[in-house]
Amino acid sequence: MADEFPVNGMDAVVFAVGNARQAAHFYSTAFGMRLVAYRGPETGSRDEAAYVLESGTARFVFRGPVRAGTWLGRHVADHGDGVVDLAIEVPDVEAAYAYALAQGAQGLEEPHSLEDEHGKVRIAAIATYGETRHTLVSRADYHGAYLPGFVAAEPLVQAGDTFFSSIDHCVGNVERMDEWADFYHRVMGFTDMAEFIGDDIATEYSALMSKVVADGTRKVKFPLNEPAESKRKSQIDEYLEFYGGPGVQHIALATDDILAAVDGMRAAGVEFLNTPDSYYDDPELRARIGQVRVPVEELRSRRILVDRDEEGYLLQIFTKPVQDRPTVFFELIERHGSQGFGKGNFKALFEAIEREQERRGNL
Repeated sequence: MADEFPVNGMDAVVFAVGNARQAAHFYSTAFGMRLVAYRGPETGSRDEAAYVLESGTARFVFRGPVRAGTWLGRHVADHGDGVVDLAIEVPDVEAAYAYALAQGAQGLEEPHSLEDEHGKVRIAAIATYGETRHTLVSRADYHGAYLPGFVAAEPLVQAGDTFFSSIDHCVGNVERMDEWADFYHRVMGFTDMAEFIGDDIATEYSALMSKVVADGTRKVKFPLNEPAESKRKSQIDEYLEFYGGPGVQHIALATDDILAAVDGMRAAGVEFLNTPDSYYDDPELRARIGQVRVPVEELRSRRILVDRDEEGYLLQIFTKPVQDRPTVFFELIERHGSQGFGKGNFKALFEAIEREQERRGNL
């Protein structure tokens, strides 16, 4: 069937940060990303600086204010460092924007062109949950480093190992999950890929519900979480409180070698959630996962989780929040057939997050 809202994939995850230069350095050294483009006062951007980093097809853009009184500065003051834009590459910006508005989306930027000596980019933007937006990008006629207005930039640090190759999925924390799932159904033609309710993601103290929406090709996947009634404050409640409303909770990064990625990122200072030995000692775990490419003891030594479904298995691990506010964090995921999200690990993961919440006094 014809897709009413075809997508080519994720174009970029755009962050608003307090200090873009320092953020770019952190993600270069700790995440193994490479600076490729820059825009700032030196290039005519008077109010902000922006650094574009890549790792494989994954692209992060860090935007920071350079003067007071801008919307970017206000956003950082209100929310801390966080994601402001999940940009999606589409084959036809006009068609995608028109379809989205016809289905009830709020338009933020009408389709228009950005041009320089490297060609032309068509962009538009629509609103989604909280203050997050989706910029729609068509760059088939552009051959520059990122967008017109940016200049090519040399890496900030000497190139090292690449830890991940693409964006697997981006998770949003919202207050009304069903409403936003319906938004993606209507506005983008996405379908439900998975749903987790009830005891699927619950511990003795807290719980959440989640739906995963995705385009037909599964190139773009957006899990949507909301808090569920529980005895104590869930990770979603904590996020909504400290971020000041709905927003992007975590970004999953696809890797071909999660062991090397964890070793390299941990050596560079990235902190990962700790999984207790009891997880790896559980005989049911070994019976459930069967044969995987690395011994369980190798996974234990790095605190990597493993899950299997009818399609195959996956390996995954989650960082702690990467800024002072307990908001945005990352996931590394290595897939071997499985297109799931580690349902068998939800309880262990949630308990690990709760231990961190308790340390912060937020459980």
